[in-house]
Amino acid sequence: MSGAECIPVKAVIIPGNGAGNVERCLWYGWTKKRLEKIPNFRCLLKNMPDPFTARENIWLPFMESELECDDKTIIIGHSSGAAAAMRFAETHKVYAIILVSAYTSDLGDENEKESGYFSRPWQWEKIKNNCGHIIQFGSTDDPFLPWHEQQLVAEVLSAELHKYTDRGHFQNTEFNELLSAVKKLIPATS
Repeated sequence: MSGAECIPVKAVIIPGNGAGNVERCLWYGWTKKRLEKIPNFRCLLKNMPDPFTARENIWLPFMESELECDDKTIIIGHSSGAAAAMRFAETHKVYAIILVSAYTSDLGDENEKESGYFSRPWQWEKIKNNCGHIIQFGSTDDPFLPWHEQQLVAEVLSAELHKYTDRGHFQNTEFNELLSAVKKLIPATS
């Protein structure tokens, strides 16, 4: 899928699990407000169903029916939301996925195991074929995710990797680099 076939009309932010009110959590609401200032562009951010376990069989249908993720959508996924974005892209064409704190296994955590994202092999080629662009933000000092898992995602997806050593799990209230990355994907703001 080339950028000439379609242009993105919206971004959808998929939060990490346990986010509570997503409008007031981390950088999610801050990012949404700034993206909505772009002419002819929308940003959707909603409280997810099953917010603590973040089950794939609940989140992916919600992304399709309620958030209307499609080939004109930039999906921004953080942590569990990154896992959801990757699984969604295995079976759906999307304009882009931006992965923040992405990982590949349940890390031995029961809640992560119960989510369902890690119950089978990843379909990396399908993800790459269904995404026009793949951007990833990761930090070597993430207290929850080992760097080798984040790096593996970047390598197998040939992602444009933004590697940091001091961002932890990206739990700040602002995220200017993410905002810049999204703007670069929208032709009108280039």
